[in-house]
Amino acid sequence: MPESQTWTLRELVASAAQTWGDSTALVFDGTDERLSFGELEVRSNALANVFFDAGLRRGDRVAVMLKNRPEFPLCWLALAKIGAQMVPLNTHFQLFDACRVLEHSQPGAVVTSSEFISVIRSCKSEDVRLVFDVDGGGEGAADLALAAASAPTTPPSTVVRTEDAVSIQYTSGTTGTPKGCMLSNSYWSFLIRRLVDEFPRMTAADVMLTAQPFYYLDPQWNLGVAMAAGSPLVVLDRFHPSTFWQRVRAHKVTFFYCLGLMPTLLHKSKPDPGDRDHHLRFVWCSAIPPEIHRELEDRFGVCWLEISGMTESGADLYVSPEEHDELVGSGCVGRPYSVREARVVDDRDQAVGWDEVGELVYRGPGVFDGYFRDEQATQTVFRNGWFHTGDLVRKDDAGRFYYIGRKQEVIRRSGETISAVEVENVLQSHAAIRMAACAPVPDDLRGQEVKAYIVLQPGCKPSEVGPELLAAFCLERLAYFKVPRYWEFRDELPLTSSERVKKNELVGEASDLRARSYDRVEKIWRD
Repeated sequence: MPESQTWTLRELVASAAQTWGDSTALVFDGTDERLSFGELEVRSNALANVFFDAGLRRGDRVAVMLKNRPEFPLCWLALAKIGAQMVPLNTHFQLFDACRVLEHSQPGAVVTSSEFISVIRSCKSEDVRLVFDVDGGGEGAADLALAAASAPTTPPSTVVRTEDAVSIQYTSGTTGTPKGCMLSNSYWSFLIRRLVDEFPRMTAADVMLTAQPFYYLDPQWNLGVAMAAGSPLVVLDRFHPSTFWQRVRAHKVTFFYCLGLMPTLLHKSKPDPGDRDHHLRFVWCSAIPPEIHRELEDRFGVCWLEISGMTESGADLYVSPEEHDELVGSGCVGRPYSVREARVVDDRDQAVGWDEVGELVYRGPGVFDGYFRDEQATQTVFRNGWFHTGDLVRKDDAGRFYYIGRKQEVIRRSGETISAVEVENVLQSHAAIRMAACAPVPDDLRGQEVKAYIVLQPGCKPSEVGPELLAAFCLERLAYFKVPRYWEFRDELPLTSSERVKKNELVGEASDLRARSYDRVEKIWRD
């Protein structure tokens, strides 16, 4: 890792190649393709020259729409070497959502594969003047592999600064329209350094694994940590609950990070005699469901430690191994990293007392540079000198933070404040439920009522596990006013790349959210 406090990704790749050389940097599980740290440097240099020779320069934006394959991280590093900005595109995007991001980010070029060229072409973005096909030969596209094969393997002579943005990461958009987070070299250096130097203190003896797509933030910081610490990163094609633990064992993984529904789906997967047969030091997870925290540890024989962060700010809070035993199942998200100052404030940005619920705000280095082409949203989140997360938390008298929920996900019923996350965690602890999401339904009498969207386990039917039985299950575990009034059963729920439910899509599907659901007060199924 470069010695200075902040550095560019270009410097990090070069330092990793010099330090770790032929050691394995990346392993792609599905194809067993492997790249050494030296190959990361050489191949990203070749691509950087291809992009530079094509006229791309510092500050230009390049959209990348690829599955988990070597070309994705190589393109990210190559673009960073010329000061260009990667705009990752979700590979599940279709015409509407792909066009929305392309129109907003206005990239000068797109890197994609043959399976996604039709989506890119359909958008007809006037700004896209170049299309690179990593599979070689798409109509009207440049063959990226062919061009790279004859390109120089030393980096182009161009100035790249630590304050330069290297990526514009569009947020998942679980509750609203995605916004583009501008992430600089400085952002990445602060994030990677605290994961190596402070916690979880990754070293060359570790083996990391990611099951998330490279268009999401986590594989990117995983790769950054790999280059800084010399630890190989295993990349799965995606998250498969039934085979995930097999891959952890096969690759002798010592560390992985998960979030969203991943812990719940692992908990609900079929038990295996080899569940405790692994090399893990611990599991790092965001939003561990408190109801199953202890069960996860007992089953898999490893500590699950909480980590809290956002695309906008990186890693912010974590539970240390020293406090782990005391906090299992508490919902605690820990204490701030050394570079973070955190506080809990009310709607007037005044600090609240111990154990009072308020919004979590941060300040300190390594936070993003704002939302791309959205100055109003940027000013809103950075008001009064603090970054406003939109997360509701409380802080105990020991200085530890406890997550309550997103401000947008709080349901207010008859003067009571209900955390949608809390209700979801209880529902997902039921053996018959595979996934659950809760949302507010407008109500003339009580302001809002709670609605639950339920996906049952394979083989379970609503006629067998009905709303009344599930409500009774909730009543044994929650205050009566938190128990959902409306119940809708689904085959699937729309998910983001980070395995979170897209609630904005759920609530946007119908003008009347009571439709197609069971009303527990009226005891009827509404049409």
